Amino acid sequence: MSDADFTPLRVTYRAGLSRDTSLRMREWAKEKGYAVSWRGSVAPEIIDAFLAAHPEVDEQARTFEMVHATARTPGPSPEDYVWEGNSQLGDIYTIVFVRGLDEHEVLRWLGAADKDIRLIEDGEYSYPEGPQIITVRRIGDWTVAIEDCGWRGAQQEALGALSRDGGEAVTVQRHSYAQHLVAYAVDGELVTTINPGFPLDRRGADPDRFNRHLRELGIDPAADDSIDNPVPAALALAGRITGVTISPQHLHRPILGAAIPSASF
Repeated sequence: MSDADFTPLRVTYRAGLSRDTSLRMREWAKEKGYAVSWRGSVAPEIIDAFLAAHPEVDEQARTFEMVHATARTPGPSPEDYVWEGNSQLGDIYTIVFVRGLDEHEVLRWLGAADKDIRLIEDGEYSYPEGPQIITVRRIGDWTVAIEDCGWRGAQQEALGALSRDGGEAVTVQRHSYAQHLVAYAVDGELVTTINPGFPLDRRGADPDRFNRHLRELGIDPAADDSIDNPVPAALALAGRITGVTISPQHLHRPILGAAIPSASF
């Protein structure tokens, strides 16, 4: 799939109006008979009507575009992850897909001692001053580790260790107040890292390795675009690399994992 084979799905957003302009808009809407409150959001049709009647304000209301990632070819899609934002995964987590190691080996490379490894039950999550929870499961040819509020598997050293001796490792990191990440390592070498929110930001020994997959997700890898659904896009990209799509069923517990003491994190 070449860059000429598709047009990215662009979504236009309008920056928020100033407080004074918002108040003026609500007063105008009430005068015109619209149902509008003094607090909360205002219906888009009211905003559009107000701006149409006040072009001088519309000029001040900045707009910007983002690209919405969506599958253009068969395979894992951002739409497969509509559940992710409302799941138990939370705002910060790391998912590591590893080919070539079993569940216990992956946990050990992520810092778990044998005494830390056990069944993880419902209700066990990472808390400040408590143990870090990592769960693992086998899906096809890959061992998949999910770090609750952790980022061990996003570190370059960990990716190198998890992929050594001919293995592969793919990481997806969601971080609510830092940068999301997709990273890929093979045979101990970091091949590429991609910022799924701004895919032009790619680094590594072969940063363009997965440009074909980006195009398949409606993302032009050469464009200076921001993505408005970066985490679902990242998970879909990982799915195209590994052939694994995570579903809510894969989060069910009890499941093998580790509760690593906070002093080790």
